Amino acid sequence: MRLTFRRRITVCLTLSLGLAACGGGGGSGGGGTPTPPTYTIGGAVSGLATGESVTLADNGTDTLTVNGNTTFVFPTRIAENGSYSVTVKTQPTAQTCAVSVGSGTDLTANVEVAVTCTNLPQYAYVVNNGNNSVSQYAIDASGTLSPLSVATVATGKSPQSVTVDPSNKYVYVTNLTDNTISQYVIQSDGTLLPNTPATVATGHGPWAVTFSPSGAFAYVANSADNTISLFSVSASGALVAVTDGTVATGTEPWNVTLSPNGKYVYVANHGNLPPGGMTISQYAVDAGTGALTPLNPATLTTAFPYPGGIAVDPTSSYAYLSNINGNTVSEYGIGADGTLSSLNPASVPTGTEPVYLAFDPTGKYAYEANYTVDYSSAQGTVSQYAVGTAGQLTPLTPATVLAGTGPAWIAFDPFGKYAYVVNIGNGTLPGTVSEYAIGTDGALTPIGTATAGLNAFMIATAY
Repeated sequence: MRLTFRRRITVCLTLSLGLAACGGGGGSGGGGTPTPPTYTIGGAVSGLATGESVTLADNGTDTLTVNGNTTFVFPTRIAENGSYSVTVKTQPTAQTCAVSVGSGTDLTANVEVAVTCTNLPQYAYVVNNGNNSVSQYAIDASGTLSPLSVATVATGKSPQSVTVDPSNKYVYVTNLTDNTISQYVIQSDGTLLPNTPATVATGHGPWAVTFSPSGAFAYVANSADNTISLFSVSASGALVAVTDGTVATGTEPWNVTLSPNGKYVYVANHGNLPPGGMTISQYAVDAGTGALTPLNPATLTTAFPYPGGIAVDPTSSYAYLSNINGNTVSEYGIGADGTLSSLNPASVPTGTEPVYLAFDPTGKYAYEANYTVDYSSAQGTVSQYAVGTAGQLTPLTPATVLAGTGPAWIAFDPFGKYAYVVNIGNGTLPGTVSEYAIGTDGALTPIGTATAGLNAFMIATAY
């Protein structure tokens, strides 16, 4: 039964919660038309991962972003007898959020809905250079890796790198001696199924592949051709070579890195003598076509021969080069035009033979894989750093943690709780993956070791 205006006023005066529900009611003067009541649409979010957010919409247009597990109220109130429909507009990273009792009609009171977020399944993939395969794992709730029901999938010859695209739907493996990229679709159980076509031709000696932030373009470093090939990415995830999209690099491009903002590409040229080797090539990216144009200057000379991986921080403000022969990481600022210039200090010490540096998802910490094997039979290590506000790396305490034999590559779970370091091994025994929990101070604590294939090299994670 509908309340008369007089009874509604009585309810509003006697029940404190009713004041908000009755929406202002009295009109003007003593005999004016009353203001129709309006109601709020709100609720609470639970299960959202630390540091994540979820964007919600009511009736398609009234939106808000909720940070953390808390209550919320949409800014627009709904008139009496109106309707609401709360949906998730943007999901958080690696999670899915669902709204319970998210819609209704004929409103006569405030509405509170529940938004519950749960983690998506997570997976890891390790490329095994020695037996032409990719090992496939589930990432358990505890952070450890467990082989999937199909433990490996075949690649081409001498697979060198494994990369997951930004949509987390596809996986790509560069096959060094086949001059191809194997391309896969991630199935619902995390296993990889060859895409159509199963491979795509590259230049000679494809070493590494990276993607634009949108996932529209892919860049492949061809170590024997001294080039970068440009590909567009089709709706099915298949790579399509872009005509006239190839650009020259220095000698033996070993690593290709796109800044997270998508504006610049940097390539470490692994040769041991300038001007071709012992350099970093730097390019501007055309956002529409993906094409690369050399910056001015086009290259920088590195401090040591055989430069390793180059990494850019999540803010796209700083770049870092692993000096395999120098036991240091060079630190650079990225200028407004994309060119690199040395920070002060220009480098920080690492362990023996630093190969690759990676940032955790928060960007607060950085970790360096120290290969070590060429100089010592001792276990390799991982150097760990805090990232300063001006980009400088400061060693944590302790400065290093032990890894396995020949640590070479690092990946993280999407929430920044766990780190995974691939250990190449000694060439006769299978490689391994060292598993670590990441502390609140960024320090790594070992939690286990997973077995990989022969000469395991790179790792990538997906959800």
